[in-house]
Amino acid sequence: MAAAGIITEDERIELIGGEVVPMSPKGRRHEIVRSELAFHMSRQAHSNLRVAAEVQFNLTDDTYVVPDILVYPAANKVPDVRGPSALLVIEVADSSLTYDLGSKASLYASHGVREYWVINAKTLETIVHRDIKGSAYTDVGRHSADVRLVPLLAPELGVMLGNLDLD
Repeated sequence: MAAAGIITEDERIELIGGEVVPMSPKGRRHEIVRSELAFHMSRQAHSNLRVAAEVQFNLTDDTYVVPDILVYPAANKVPDVRGPSALLVIEVADSSLTYDLGSKASLYASHGVREYWVINAKTLETIVHRDIKGSAYTDVGRHSADVRLVPLLAPELGVMLGNLDLD
């Protein structure tokens, strides 16, 4: 699309069911939370895991998203990761909290993403989504910044957001 002049190369979009969806601009707090969390998780990851920030995550041939953090097995190359092979998907929400908790959660669940976190960039409250039934998560819990979050499929990446250097 960029080559055809439909969008510019720096335009932030996702493709959902073949439809181009513009993404919200990222604020300072969002970028700090995302970068510090990605750095922390990357340092904790064993060699059998990959922690990638802002990569294209192809759910299907006509649907891709750009999560803030994608954790997947090192045996896969990122273009080959699909919903069920993702170990953890994290969205840091600044202005997109409602979208990330609603439409985005349904999208990830319907494509088999087994664990999905939404971090409120302002408060660091994290909403952890697990256990899929259809296009919804049946286990959704809210956790404050002083709770240690431990991904089920990558427990070595456990983190307490309140301990990250976010100032």
